[in-house]
Amino acid sequence: MALAEDFASRSAPVSACPACTVVPAAERIAALRAERAGRIILSLPNAGGAQSIALVEAALQAIPGVRSARVNLTQKRVSIEAEGTVTAAQLITVLAAEGQEAHELDPGLLSTTETDRQGRELLMRLGVAFFSMMNVMLLSVAVWSGAEDATRDLFHWISGAIALPTVIFAGQPFFRSAWASLRQGRLGMDVPISLALILASSISVYETAMSGHHAYFDAAVMLAFFLLLGRYLDHRTRAIARSAAEELAALEVPRAILILDGQEVETPIAEIHPGDTVLVRPGARMPVDGVVLHGASELDRSLLTGESLPVPAGQGTVVSAGEVNLTGPLTVQVTAAGKDSSLHRMADLVAVAEGTKTRYTSLADRAAKAYSPLVHILSFSAFGYWMWATGGDVRYAINISAAVLIITCPCALGLAVPAVVTSASGRLFRKGLLIKHGTALERLAEVDTVVFDKTGTLTLGTPEPVALADQPQDVVAIAAALAAGSSHPLARALAEGAKAAGIAPANVTDIREIPGQGIEGDLNGTRVRLGRADWCGAEALPTTATYLSISSAPATPGASPPPGGEGRGVGGTPLKATTHAFPFTDRPRPGAAEAVSKLQAAGLKIELLSGDTEAPVRDLARRLGITNWQAGVLPTEKAARIAELSAQGRKVLMVGDGLNDTAALAAAHVSISPASALDAARVASDIVLLGQDMAPIADAVRISRQATRRMIENFLISGGYNVVAVPLALVGLATPLAAALAMSLSSITVSLNAMRLK
Repeated sequence: MALAEDFASRSAPVSACPACTVVPAAERIAALRAERAGRIILSLPNAGGAQSIALVEAALQAIPGVRSARVNLTQKRVSIEAEGTVTAAQLITVLAAEGQEAHELDPGLLSTTETDRQGRELLMRLGVAFFSMMNVMLLSVAVWSGAEDATRDLFHWISGAIALPTVIFAGQPFFRSAWASLRQGRLGMDVPISLALILASSISVYETAMSGHHAYFDAAVMLAFFLLLGRYLDHRTRAIARSAAEELAALEVPRAILILDGQEVETPIAEIHPGDTVLVRPGARMPVDGVVLHGASELDRSLLTGESLPVPAGQGTVVSAGEVNLTGPLTVQVTAAGKDSSLHRMADLVAVAEGTKTRYTSLADRAAKAYSPLVHILSFSAFGYWMWATGGDVRYAINISAAVLIITCPCALGLAVPAVVTSASGRLFRKGLLIKHGTALERLAEVDTVVFDKTGTLTLGTPEPVALADQPQDVVAIAAALAAGSSHPLARALAEGAKAAGIAPANVTDIREIPGQGIEGDLNGTRVRLGRADWCGAEALPTTATYLSISSAPATPGASPPPGGEGRGVGGTPLKATTHAFPFTDRPRPGAAEAVSKLQAAGLKIELLSGDTEAPVRDLARRLGITNWQAGVLPTEKAARIAELSAQGRKVLMVGDGLNDTAALAAAHVSISPASALDAARVASDIVLLGQDMAPIADAVRISRQATRRMIENFLISGGYNVVAVPLALVGLATPLAAALAMSLSSITVSLNAMRLK
């Protein structure tokens, strides 16, 4: 392959910036989704527990025109694919009839406002519960110290006056959720909690009215406090484990500087439209997708692509929302803004992927659904038994029944998977990996074989000259001068290589490009050429190369040839008519060797399948330490090899970027594509690698295995907790207060366990 080979194809240059390719791809993917179905996203502020998933999804999917509905319990949202005739108002009405509050969100708009509001509300109720608990505990100390008769009754009534309003106020999150479930004839996880709060308060009022020795106002208030504490801590751990979609949404700019009739007008982003012109000042984040009209600067794309070095931007540079303008003002013509920007579309795609349920989530759903009736059976059975065993001691029987209701609540079971998926997605995003499918984590953890493509995957697809220092300096100087006059990838690489070696270009004049052949010029009256082997009169090498010919013919037709057929090079050095070959190799991606090494150390089998010729494939395999490689592999042969490995029981991770990899990517157990991949490859893959560094692929396998272990651990924690706690409650060894503490502890433990991903 020579320099001038397919010069006509230079209208589609190789992009060194993954974001330049990712952004249009995200737009096209979103456009395809929009053609296939309308998207409506609703927030579900009161969603809680696995039964909410089944309730909401079943109610929505029963509506004519709704094609699918997926609940993301971690973010408390439901994403609906529906025909154009279905409206958000219609869906909200249906959910309201099912006892679920819902509000419409713009597609891709993943603001944390609602989450923050819920956190503040929980914190306020928690503060009230704590204040009341401390006061009731002080009054209880007097009773425990020996207060009797009228004094004891007075303290009980004062405690009740403090505790009852507190339970009503602080318990509202549980009461609302329980009432919505009961109206639909269902038993959600907040039903036993609400019953426990009501029973503890009611029996305390009864004991006080009857001048009993014991009242449980302190237990009721402490129960409300610890339940709220567990729910608030769970809320905070979810907020800390921010999802990839929320990370993308955090880059949103709410306002832009619109240039209107020569005036700068600060305008909400919702009012910016394609074709408008905006000004982006130095230090500001790019508010829109667009093309630079005026100005020169550098862009920080690290948050979008993981690239640590700034990239230059000038007239004609394509920019995307979320990038940071560093050094100079830029005038940008808008191509997309707001919810139509690539940033929002990418966030929407990621949010949908996070909401996809793995088989572990489905298992949690089934377990919780079967578990809820069992909770109430155990509770009422305990009440009946202890009524009989104690000869009708209602107070004692109700306390045990309430303790069983609280201690068996499947909160931890419902958190087992979502907490892990959210935490893992956030960590992988910060390493430069976008998870497109929710099941990708589970499938990636099962991988035992990795198949790599070469060009554009393990390599950057950008050439670099081989052994340039071994070439005569005069020859390199001439080649560099000619190469500087072309934008062909091989020419650019040769010019950059000479510059890096400190070789100044020769004084070649009258440089002209010959389409389909190469470049020629005049060197002190001698014609010099850089281009195809046959055009330069050279024999082609079996590798990528370009060729330099120094001709004995004069550069100008009709002129006399140089004396002795020699030209003069750098410093007047005589140059004889000759040809020189400049071979190239494909530059490996940063971190490629590290990724291969770590994957092999993790026990994975590595294969390299490439459509390239044998020499460069063999050289790259040797450099990366891959012993199993094949060259000249056709697209159908790649897919056939993946199928063969799968038939052998192998779980294959395919990493590729080209159109010829699409079939193999789709056939693999799980697949990864670099952000610079072709659109078809990215659509077929499960995970997108945003930056150039390949090292995060090994991290992804490691984190996915950790995530699977954390899911299993969470199931064991929630199951083991019930195995220990339920018998204690049934035999009367756990009070409602102790049950509340145990239940909150199990939920917090599950959430914190999910945060242990590294």
